[in-house]
Amino acid sequence: MTFRNECPQRIFLSWRFRQIILMNASLGDGIRSILIIQTKYIGDVVLTSALVRNLRLAYPQASVTMLCAPGLKQFIVAQGIADVAVGFESRGRGRTLLKRLSDYRGVISDLRRRRFDLSIDLTDSKTSRIMHRLIGAPLRVGFDPSEHPMKFWEIQLANVLAATFGHGGPHYLYRNLSPLRALGLDCQDPTPRLQPTRTAEEECARLLAENALAKKSYVAVHAGARFEGRCWPPQHFAAVIDEVYAKTGLRSLLVGGPDEGLAAQRILEMAASPVASVVGKASLEVLTALLAEASIFLGNESGPMHIAASVGTPAVGLYGLTWPEQWGPFGVPSRTLQPSMPCPCIAPGLCKENNAGGVYCVQRLQVADVAAATLDLIGTEVQKSTHSGISAAQQSGSDGR
Repeated sequence: MTFRNECPQRIFLSWRFRQIILMNASLGDGIRSILIIQTKYIGDVVLTSALVRNLRLAYPQASVTMLCAPGLKQFIVAQGIADVAVGFESRGRGRTLLKRLSDYRGVISDLRRRRFDLSIDLTDSKTSRIMHRLIGAPLRVGFDPSEHPMKFWEIQLANVLAATFGHGGPHYLYRNLSPLRALGLDCQDPTPRLQPTRTAEEECARLLAENALAKKSYVAVHAGARFEGRCWPPQHFAAVIDEVYAKTGLRSLLVGGPDEGLAAQRILEMAASPVASVVGKASLEVLTALLAEASIFLGNESGPMHIAASVGTPAVGLYGLTWPEQWGPFGVPSRTLQPSMPCPCIAPGLCKENNAGGVYCVQRLQVADVAAATLDLIGTEVQKSTHSGISAAQQSGSDGR
């Protein structure tokens, strides 16, 4: 554990926690309340679930609270990613400066009253770093150096420093797991794992029946993304969907949020094969169940892709400027496609240089390549299922003799 030089009171607190570490490597008796600051997007939250699971193994008596985007509170608690979720809108979104300052003060006061023993700032923004300090947990984990370079007058206000890009590999997941090592803890399992709730499974079954789909008989297709530049064209998705249906008989189910209806409608209009859609009709909890029952996932780099991987569904991910090695599906069989780089710009005047969410590189991916990768993954998974079934039958016959 690396501690930054601090005032006498903070030095005393650092010394006290060092003693706890020496006496009890797990810190299980010293940590009862943990705050995770993660105000980014759904994919970030899914990847954060692995950190929380490992913290719970180390501190089994601790309650975990997550400061998150307001729209993710219900999902985070329903999926057990945290025991408590506190919503906080970190972006301006039309609020006056006075209103934003009032909101900051309110959430900081609320979190201070909860008296956390340990807080971890995964957001790593200027705002989150200041809030992290003001919340007042005696043990505060932050990244050094910051992922977003600080000005010369800025400092990291945490007193336990984690490596910015973690340990174990290039995937961004390891950044979120890096606080474990900073706390002297082992990572027992790095893979994000979500489990659909019973209520979500019931609604999933209803939606599948409504669309005449059986479990493990469809491709979940997500044609949207938070940023326009990350979206592969709908007509390309329609072409791949038709080829997959023609060669495998698998239908496709379009998934996505209420603001992704236009892309879904265009696919429905252009696809020649039967395509179902639940775009705008399923909560994140129900989406988790739908993705768990899919044969595979096909979609843009997005939160639903990470949800699919977290429930064990093989995935085909489409990438532009973002590197699949950093943001690809984790822990499941997958195929990721990215056009050759550097990219000859196909949207001059629109692309924002070095901005993964503001470029249109993904649109250079060819239909034939995406279809081939999707069919290859389907074929591989079918072979695995067939082999598993034969092995199970052979074992059963062997046991019966």
